Amino acid sequence: MSVSPSDVWANLQYGAQNGVGANRSASQRPALAFEAMEGTAADLADWASSGAMALTGAADGPPSPAPARLASACRAAAADLAAETVKWGERVDVDGPALLGERAAITGMTRNGSTSVGGAARFVAMADGWAAINLPRPEDVASLPALISRDVATDDWPAIESGLRQMTGQALIEQATLLGMAVGVDQAAAKPVSPVRDLSSGGARLTSDAPLIVDLTSLWAGPLATGLLACAGARVIKVEGRGRADGARRGARAFFDLLNHAKQCLELDFKDPGDVGLLHRLIAAADLVVEGSRPRVMDQLGIDPAVVARNGTAWLSITAHGRNGPAADRVGFGDDAAVTGGLILAGHPPMFVADAVADPLTGLIAAVAGAAQLASDRASVVEVPLAHVAAWADRGRVQTAVHRDREQWLVEIDDDRAVVEHPRHRPIPAPAAPSGAHDELLRAEFG
Repeated sequence: MSVSPSDVWANLQYGAQNGVGANRSASQRPALAFEAMEGTAADLADWASSGAMALTGAADGPPSPAPARLASACRAAAADLAAETVKWGERVDVDGPALLGERAAITGMTRNGSTSVGGAARFVAMADGWAAINLPRPEDVASLPALISRDVATDDWPAIESGLRQMTGQALIEQATLLGMAVGVDQAAAKPVSPVRDLSSGGARLTSDAPLIVDLTSLWAGPLATGLLACAGARVIKVEGRGRADGARRGARAFFDLLNHAKQCLELDFKDPGDVGLLHRLIAAADLVVEGSRPRVMDQLGIDPAVVARNGTAWLSITAHGRNGPAADRVGFGDDAAVTGGLILAGHPPMFVADAVADPLTGLIAAVAGAAQLASDRASVVEVPLAHVAAWADRGRVQTAVHRDREQWLVEIDDDRAVVEHPRHRPIPAPAAPSGAHDELLRAEFG
């Protein structure tokens, strides 16, 4: 039976009604195992043992048992990944909840309350509530005076916060969008039933047990997704811009290696017509393209995902806020996108949930979506926006007691008890290749 990715996502409630792994007849549409559960003791055990709980809460207080369902959602997604990858390649078995804390496990970072685990984002008061300001790049810091339309020093936070208190959250979003800055304001009034949006269907494609994936993503979510698909046997070509390599290369080397070790690396000059032509040929030969750019980037390169899909190459878009609508031009990263989706610990000020939690959540969900696309005999355009995934995942919380017993944090719900574990990460088999390491080979093959 041929199944499109839209079929996979259309029947999400089946798992909630029948349980993860329920037997299904061949005539039924397959369903991902995501369940619309409320907080349970099982959720709490997943959350505590994942390492993400240790990353959530005040720096000088206990870790937070909310939102425990995130870890269980990751466990269900990992089961779906195993089920989808085995259809065309090797079965990928991964500890889904542990993905939430991998970066912190490698770097040694821990919870910071109202400052993000990575330290780049912080909550600030607005005229009508709270917002997360994310400043991971030097140009973001330099843009702070323009953000509040005041001539202030970029390190004068009392003056900056004073300016922000005069702005509404919507005004902040609009100004940040113009400046290319990342901010998060909780806009998740309605919780989506699916973490994925199927944008359009395309032409026929031949399925392969060794599919070719063109990876145009960077940082965390996209590389995690394509790295998991590489574990299933896909050939992944990581494309980076000349002089603009993946920014994650400047971070923890071991974390970058973990996400990218199984990929070939190609460096292109996107201002060179010849290199742009090579990119077009590479996409035409691919089974799946995974990208994380705002739509205007593809427009400038003369690439239309819908046309690509009609020609038989599937397209998976991982953006902060989606490819369509007024939010399509917004910049976003894991911490601020999580806030936009409603993943916030309430407080005055609020606190962040885990480490850039929308990134690993979205990376895992995108891997499932990509695996489903590769199993289909029809190409499609699918998007997995970080803020959308965060809003979907925020569907119920465990409220319970947290206390210290000897040197361990314990969480309790009813008669069950779980120990809060430190974050952990998967083994790193090999170093990732340098940017452009496979240029000669790939240019000869596709040039």
